[in-house]
Order: sequence, then structure tokens, then C-alpha cells
Amino acid sequence: QALTHSTHVVGLSWPEGLSTLAAMAPKGAKKQSAGEVAAELAKGGAKKAGKVAKVVKGSVARKARKVRTNVHFFRPKTLIKKRDPKYPRRSVDSRERMDKYRIIRCPVTTESAMKKIEEINTLVFLVDIKASKLNIKEAVRQMYDVKCAKVNTLIRPDGKKKAYVH
Repeated sequence: QALTHSTHVVGLSWPEGLSTLAAMAPKGAKKQSAGEVAAELAKGGAKKAGKVAKVVKGSVARKARKVRTNVHFFRPKTLIKKRDPKYPRRSVDSRERMDKYRIIRCPVTTESAMKKIEEINTLVFLVDIKASKLNIKEAVRQMYDVKCAKVNTLIRPDGKKKAYVH
């Protein structure tokens, strides 16, 4: 009875349902050789090829045009690869032109500068015009082994840069 119930659900009559069940689970399946299996696969491939050929020979359906809902066109984002050069474009690396000796030109030894050194623990230097405060801080650390808290700079009327290192 359970068998008839399942075939009625599928929508098959009794004899057809029985034949499909028998086809789905064969009891005494014989073993096939490798050549027979290959022949069956080729037969299946031929069927697929026939179906594909039928579809290709049929009329070509036009692709529906995409409805544009925005007046602005945005260029599609494509793959951006990182640079991967095969050889260096320059034979030698450029050396750092702003070394510690070029950054700090000389200490200022005027009376006011000496007063700053003694009273508020501040060194005064003439430095390169292109040197930044970070460059000056690093150069003082390298040359004098002094950790400085901050650097104040100004450009004098004669065009030279002066740095107060605290």
C-alpha cells in the first residue's frame, strides 16, 4: 500500500510507477568494462551536442536593452594591478642629499643664544632653509645624542633659518 500511495503522489498509474521504481534501483546490475562505460559516456555527449546544435541553429533572441535610471554615466571600475617592474628603471639608488651635516650648519653663539642655553635649556642653531622641524629634531638626536621635546624655527631677515631646540 505504501508503494501505491507514493506513485499516486507522483501522478503515475500502478504499472508505470512500478517500472520507474525498478529502473531507479536495479537489483542485479551487471559489471561493465571500461570500454563500455566510455561508449555510454560518448553517447551521452553526442546527445548533449545535438541539443546544443539545435539551440544554436534556432533563432537568436535579442538581448533586452538595460533601462537607464540615472542621467550620469559612471565609468565601470576595472581591475587595477599593482606595479610589478621587471627591472629597475635607475641603475643606482639616489642618495639622501639632506644628511645631518647639511641640516645643521652651525650653532649660534651670540649672548642671547648663550642666555637661552643656560636659563631655559634651549640650543640655537642655524639650519638649512629646506630642513623641516622633524629633520632638525632627528639631526640633533643623531649628532648630539640629545632627545629634544620641540623645535621652533624662524627665517631671519638675511634669509637663513634659525632653530630653537628645546
